[in-house]
Amino acid sequence: MDAFLVALKSVLTDSGFMAFTAGNAIMILVGCILLYLAIVKGFEPLLLTPIAFGCLLANIPRTGFETDPGVMQLILAGIKYEVFPPLIFMGVGAMTDFGPLLANPKTLLLGAAAQAGVFVALLGAMLLGFNVREAAAIGIIGGADGPTSIYLASKMAPHLLGAIAVAAYSYMSLVPLIQPPIMKLFTSKEDRKIKMAQLRTVSHFEKVVFPIVCTIFISLLLPSVCSLIGMLMLGNLFTEAGCLGRLSDTAQNALMNIVTIMLATGTGLTMKAESFLTTQTILIIFLGLVAFAGGTAAGVIFGKLMCILDHGKTNPLIGSAGVSAVPMAARVSQVVGQKANPSNFLLMHAMGPNVAGVIGTAVAAGTMLAMIGAAK
Repeated sequence: MDAFLVALKSVLTDSGFMAFTAGNAIMILVGCILLYLAIVKGFEPLLLTPIAFGCLLANIPRTGFETDPGVMQLILAGIKYEVFPPLIFMGVGAMTDFGPLLANPKTLLLGAAAQAGVFVALLGAMLLGFNVREAAAIGIIGGADGPTSIYLASKMAPHLLGAIAVAAYSYMSLVPLIQPPIMKLFTSKEDRKIKMAQLRTVSHFEKVVFPIVCTIFISLLLPSVCSLIGMLMLGNLFTEAGCLGRLSDTAQNALMNIVTIMLATGTGLTMKAESFLTTQTILIIFLGLVAFAGGTAAGVIFGKLMCILDHGKTNPLIGSAGVSAVPMAARVSQVVGQKANPSNFLLMHAMGPNVAGVIGTAVAAGTMLAMIGAAK
């Protein structure tokens, strides 16, 4: 009996309950709220569910995840050494059609304009006391691109990774709520009624050459994002080549699903109470909203300018799709445009700036790395 009591005491002494803190309890509650939003409310469930569950795991004391060899160490290494974001980009590339961008190349400018929110938030973060690397990692939330946000945060501000990832994916899921008021604020009803001409047909040759040329040019200009752009364009080449169906299918489905689980769970594992429950986290969430709203506004304003210059041929609403939440932002442009004019069909036109935004966010991240440099 004494031996049993000693063993029981040993179990209790070594249990997580003995090291459980109020911070752990709060973060487990945060994880449960995120699970509710993901599963019940449908806010980015494929991403927020593993992030939230990773948050639960991260706040159970004495698990040994960061020291003991095993799958958790592997997942954390994939985050630390930037393995997962490029693989996600490969899947995104395989699912992306750059045809609308090639059919109307000037929409590339809308994707570039929407990155203005990134630099607005960067300046705001510096004014609020973040150092330049932290500010750059926070600003990229405005691109509404989760993998790029994680990629840049892991290089520039690893200690802020959890907060930045949660803010980025939360605002991506809230695109249909955040964007329409901003779009209506900067456009008139007449602007929103504009019908755009049908896009030309893009040849197979153009679709095959584009990812190759894009990879070479951007990688030479910004070598630091070669892995992101390279994997994005490689995935797209798998799809557009026409003879790589198996590789395209793997990149879009099996690989994409596996890496999404790893990336999101690993992100959740960084959400420990001691690093997440800070004033900085609240500021990051606020600045993320500023970045995202600023990017949306900049895209719409540039779309309005483009509309003036081409004498009413461009509907400014498609500028809001310049953030890289593919294809959600393009769908929002379609919905808002159709409410103003039921015969309007903007989806394919909005896909041009939308896929340009994916490239633009990666370029913005590369520009940050080139100008500022990664954290040592």
